[in-house]
Amino acid sequence: MSEPEIAARGSAALLGPAEVRVLAERFGVRPTKQLGQNFVHDGNTVRRIVAAAGVGRADTVLEVGPGLGSLTLALLDVVAAVIAVEIDPVLAQHLPETVTDRAPALADRLTVVRADAMRVAAAQLPAAPTALVANLPYNVAVPVLLHLLAELPSIATTLVMVQAEVADRLAAEPGNRTYGVPSAKAGFFGTVRRAGAIGTQVFWPVPRVDSGLVRIERYAEAPWSMDAAHRGRVFEVIDAAFAQRRKTLRAALAGWAGSAVEAERRLRAAGIDPTARGETLDTAAFVRLAAQG
Repeated sequence: MSEPEIAARGSAALLGPAEVRVLAERFGVRPTKQLGQNFVHDGNTVRRIVAAAGVGRADTVLEVGPGLGSLTLALLDVVAAVIAVEIDPVLAQHLPETVTDRAPALADRLTVVRADAMRVAAAQLPAAPTALVANLPYNVAVPVLLHLLAELPSIATTLVMVQAEVADRLAAEPGNRTYGVPSAKAGFFGTVRRAGAIGTQVFWPVPRVDSGLVRIERYAEAPWSMDAAHRGRVFEVIDAAFAQRRKTLRAALAGWAGSAVEAERRLRAAGIDPTARGETLDTAAFVRLAAQG
C-alpha cells in the first residue's frame, strides 16, 4: 500500500531518510548542535519508542522537540492528542503542514506550542498531558526532563530518548559508579529504568554517540511531599553530596549544614553513616536528610 493510501485510511505515513531530507530542504532547515537537533528517519525506531512508552487512546502526550515530525506522526497514530513543544520557529510553523500532508485524518489531534521546554509552564499548554514521549535535545536533556516532571504533575509515564551515557546515569542504582545527581533527582519523581538502546544510523545527521531509552513511572502515591519548596531542599542536599564525590558525606555536606560537626549530627539523625559517600544513598535517604535541615 502506498503512503498516500495509508494516510487516506487514517494512519500516518511515517518519514523515511529521503522524506526527512526533502522536508529539511523545503523548509530551509539545517540541523544545529546548539539546539541538539538530530532527526530520526526510521519508522521502526519511532514505532518502537511509542510501544516502549505504552501510550494509547486515553493519553494526551507531550512531545519535546518534534523536529520534522518523525515521532509525532507515530504518536498521532495511537494517542488521543499530541502537544508538541518546539523552540525552533521554522519547525514549529511547518509541523502542522507535515502532519496534514501525511496524516490528514489525524491532524486535529496535534497542537504545536512554540516555547522553550526548559521554561514552558503548564498554563501554556492546552491540556494536562498524561505522558511525556520525546527525543530530547542531548545538550539539555536532564534539566529539561527534571523541569517537565516538576512543572507537570499530570505526567504519569515518561519515555525519553537521550544520549546513552545520560540514560545510564538516569537509570543507575545506588552503589553504581554512574549513579549521581541525575539518578537521585529522577528518583524523586518515580521509578526509573532503562528501556532500550538506539544506534546512530537512524538519525540525520548521524550523531557521534549511541542513544538510550529511559522510562519513568511516576509514583502512584508519592512517598514524600512533591511541593516545590520540599523538592528544592532535597535537590540542594543531592547537589551538595555529589559536588565532591570522593569525600565522605560528613565532609561533603559541611557547607550545606554549616559545619562538619553539624553535618554529622544531621546524618546520624537521618540514620545515615557519616563516613558513607553520596553514591551509596538512594533518593529516600536524601529526603530524610533534607528533613534535618
